[in-house]
Amino acid sequence: MKTPTIFNRRTALLAAACLLPGAAAFAQEPQFPSRPVRLISPFPVGSGPDGVARLVAEKLARAWGQPVTVENKPGGNGFIAINAFKHGATDGHDLIHLENVHLTAYPYLFKKLPFDGNKDFELIAPLFKTHFFITTSANSKYRNVADLVADAKANPGRLSYGSWSVGNPAHLGSALFETMTGTEMQHVVYKETSQLYSGVANGELTFALGTSATAGALYRAGKLKFLAIAAPRRLAAYKDVPTVAEAGGPAGFEVSGWTAFAAPRGVSPAVLEKIRRDVAKALSEQDVRDKFAAFGYEPFSATPSEFAQHISAESSRFAEVIKKVGAHLD
Repeated sequence: MKTPTIFNRRTALLAAACLLPGAAAFAQEPQFPSRPVRLISPFPVGSGPDGVARLVAEKLARAWGQPVTVENKPGGNGFIAINAFKHGATDGHDLIHLENVHLTAYPYLFKKLPFDGNKDFELIAPLFKTHFFITTSANSKYRNVADLVADAKANPGRLSYGSWSVGNPAHLGSALFETMTGTEMQHVVYKETSQLYSGVANGELTFALGTSATAGALYRAGKLKFLAIAAPRRLAAYKDVPTVAEAGGPAGFEVSGWTAFAAPRGVSPAVLEKIRRDVAKALSEQDVRDKFAAFGYEPFSATPSEFAQHISAESSRFAEVIKKVGAHLD
């Protein structure tokens, strides 16, 4: 006697689903997003990175049919934002906007970090790259970088440079400048970038590294002078500003920053790929590129493997600089 087949309603539905094209993939891939998405940011409202993030968030919201809100939590070297991210949703509905130093400098700068870059973040994509200018007061006596270096050598420890915290690209880049020129200068920390570049403009500081987004307004107002750009070549928007090497400074001196979106480690590969694809589409649109140009940013696209290689190379450079200058924080 043939054994009867047990064929309940659940089995029947499953069998029917398997006959549909792509049913298996559909069953495994969760709907995303199924509710509002939060983008946590360590950058202050009104900053260049914040402006780009908000524009991309608007495009993602339209594509996803769900609100994508930017939640700014500046301060504390970005740790406030990162802590909120770590306590948020782990399925991709909470994302974070990171600065390059979080991943490439802080592991060597801080003795103990409240996060692990390898365990806490699943990188989605870089957004943009920006190079730094050597800025001085428009009334300063320096005509070029060679003049600045000569003065620093003649007056060890008397010249000063500033930044908005310890361990950011402006600080570490300036420390690298000291090392490459064999000079010694004082580092002064300001609470906000607006105060920092105002300090340069009124002569409180000898110089500071600044981007077009952070120092461009004072430059255009005639209150700051750009001695050089710390990049391999001149920028199209600032063709009259020479590279550091062209201005009599050390060859190969380059300082740049970039930002990236990240999801929690362990988020579904299907969700991660969807976010990565939609972010890439948003970044390719003309109004986003126009926003880049307004801030002096350069598009920065890379495959996951290329991005990983870039992070590895930059991490090695920062590790060397931090070791040379002996910068460490608890």
